[in-house]
Amino acid sequence: MAMKKILSAPEKKALTDTLKKRFEENMQRHKKISWKQVEARLGISNGKLWSLDQMEQSGGEPDVIGIDKKSGELIFVDCAPESPKGRRSYCYDTEALESRKEHKPKNSALGAAAEMGITLLTEEQYYELQQIEEFDTKTSSWLQTTDDVREKGGAIFGDRRFGRVFVYHNGAESYYGSRGFRAMLKL
Repeated sequence: MAMKKILSAPEKKALTDTLKKRFEENMQRHKKISWKQVEARLGISNGKLWSLDQMEQSGGEPDVIGIDKKSGELIFVDCAPESPKGRRSYCYDTEALESRKEHKPKNSALGAAAEMGITLLTEEQYYELQQIEEFDTKTSSWLQTTDDVREKGGAIFGDRRFGRVFVYHNGAESYYGSRGFRAMLKL
């Protein structure tokens, strides 16, 4: 049976109320954006609302951090202080998941993101997010990894320690209870 990817009216209202409250409590994340702009974009695509709700339901606490200069779309990013709880203990991608002979995680970061209709942050986007606030001071988050690193079996992740943002590498098949992934959705 296919998963329902449309929110009911009560689900839309609950999500909108949550997003509005978070938006108003964190104005430093979106100083030049009004709630009216956000509300107008939320009414455009129910499919993307479902994805935004998936971000919320998995602990991402999505919030607006900017507007895409080319498309005019709002940029929502996971703004939970730590890597989203509902998206931890995943290896990097399907290839890594399939390579594990035992103790397989329940999913991969790229696989879960694709199912949810969202994308992992790039290294550059992660650094930009960390300029807004401090994130991942106790956890870490998988980041989009370039093909040249992935072809060698690795993947990258980031965190913040000692007042600095670090990007590291690990085997793509690894997974930890404190590593999840942060994602972005343009709406």
